Formats: sequence, structure tokens, C-alpha cells
Amino acid sequence: MHANDWFSIRESAKTLYLQQQKCRENLLKQNFKSDRPNEVWVSDVTHFRFHDKTYYICVILDLYSRMAIACQVSLKNSTTLTKRTFLLAYKSRNPPQGLLFHSDNGNNYISRSFTAALKNCGVVQSYSRKKTPYDNSVCESFFHNMKAEELYRTNYHSERELRTGIANYIHFYNTERPHKTLRYMTPQKFEEEYVRYHPKKIGQDSSDFDAF
Repeated sequence: MHANDWFSIRESAKTLYLQQQKCRENLLKQNFKSDRPNEVWVSDVTHFRFHDKTYYICVILDLYSRMAIACQVSLKNSTTLTKRTFLLAYKSRNPPQGLLFHSDNGNNYISRSFTAALKNCGVVQSYSRKKTPYDNSVCESFFHNMKAEELYRTNYHSERELRTGIANYIHFYNTERPHKTLRYMTPQKFEEEYVRYHPKKIGQDSSDFDAF
């Protein structure tokens, strides 16, 4: 075919796809240990059906303390949801340049708008491999616990009650629920211990969320 000067018009599309896949590296590589707050954030989106509507819940966790540093709820699983959640976390924590942000390959995490927002903040992105949920198991575990301990156990009567229930669970998770991986401390207590031995503060308190 090439001898007759015929070329596939899809060759460039394939090349672009391969380049994009190469850029979406798994930099975290299931290394779920972090030395300090605001070194690695992990994020994911789950859904919950209520009154014939699907609500999408986006969360960002600090890998050091497992603290839920931002959470937003929406009726659309969109870039707007993930971007809004990230900006809420960024404003609250004011992380240093070079923060690693890990997520899956969902369209709302790989969109041009979202990746540009992170790049402008000096954040490096990392992505799970396709069909490998264990690459983001910390977020998977968080959502499993949220559903088992709150969402599936509560009979909500309104959207407002649902959103309040999620916000209350985040507060409980951060300030009252001990974690085995944190030597049975809460995320808030674990970060307080870090601040105690390190004079530089890590950011504002993120245990309460008013932006639901």
C-alpha cells in the first residue's frame, strides 16, 4: 500500500493515543506509604443511588494520614466535580510544589481542563493501570467503609439529609475513627503528631466540609 503512496489516515491517531498512554504513568506503583503530609494525594469517585437519582461522590485523601481533605457530591460525574474537589483541597492545604496526585484513568481525571489545573499548581499526576483497582486501593477502601458504615445503613429522607450524612461521616472518619495503619490514631491525631514534631504547619484544618 505504501508503495503506491497510500497511507492510513488513522496512523496519526494511533500515535497520539500511544503518546497519551505513555504520559499517564503509574508513578505511585502501589507504594501507599508517605513520609509527610501533602506529599501524595489519592482521589476517586464513587456513586450512590437515592430516590431514583445517582449521586457521585469525589474524595481526595492525603496518603500520609489517610485524612479526607476534600469531598464533593454531584449529580454529574464530570470534570467539574473532580476539579472542584481538587481546588477545595488545594486551597485548604496549600501543598508545596511537586505534590503527587494519583487517580484512575477516568475522563474526569485525564481531561485537558483538569490536567491543566494541576499543572498550574505544580502538581504531578499519576494514574492507575487500566482494570487494576488495587493501584488505588486506599480510596477503594475508604469508599467501602463509607458505604458499609454510613450510606447503606442510613434511611435518608431527602437529598439534604444525604449530603449531611456524607459530611458527618467525613468528620467522623477524620476525627473519631482510629486506623490500624496509623497505629490506631485518627487521621487528625496522626497529623497533629506530625505538626508537633515539625515546626512548619501543613495547612488549615480539613476535618469539616461546608461546601457540599
